[in-house]
Amino acid sequence: MPRGSKDKYTAEQKRKAEHIEDSYEKNGLSKDEAEARAWATVNKQSGGGEKAGGSGRKKPASAKSQDREESSRRAVASREGHSRDSKASRDTQTVDSLMKEARAKKIPGRSSMRKQELIKALREAG
Repeated sequence: MPRGSKDKYTAEQKRKAEHIEDSYEKNGLSKDEAEARAWATVNKQSGGGEKAGGSGRKKPASAKSQDREESSRRAVASREGHSRDSKASRDTQTVDSLMKEARAKKIPGRSSMRKQELIKALREAG
C-alpha cells in the first residue's frame, strides 16, 4: 500500500486514482500494486497532492516553455509567409518550400533546378 496521507489531494485527484486503480485491477494486478501505480500516475500527471490555491502570483515560465513559445511563433510566421531570409534558413527548407518561393518570385527554369540552384536563384532574386 502506498505510504503517506492522501489528505492534501483534491477530490478530483482521488476520483482519478480510484478509476486508474480499478482499471489496473481489471487487468489482473494485485490491489496493492494497482493502488501504488494509480497514485504514481496521479502524481505524475498533476504534480502531487497539492490543493489549488496559493499566493495568486504567476510562477516564472521555464526556459523550456519559453523555447516552445518562441518556436511556435516562428512556425506561425513561416506558415504566413514571413520566413527568415538568412542562408541557414534556406538551407533547412525543403525543396518543395523553395520551389513555392521560386514560383512566387517567378524565377525561370525553376522546375529543373536542384536544391542548391534554387537557393542561389532565390538569393539573387532578392
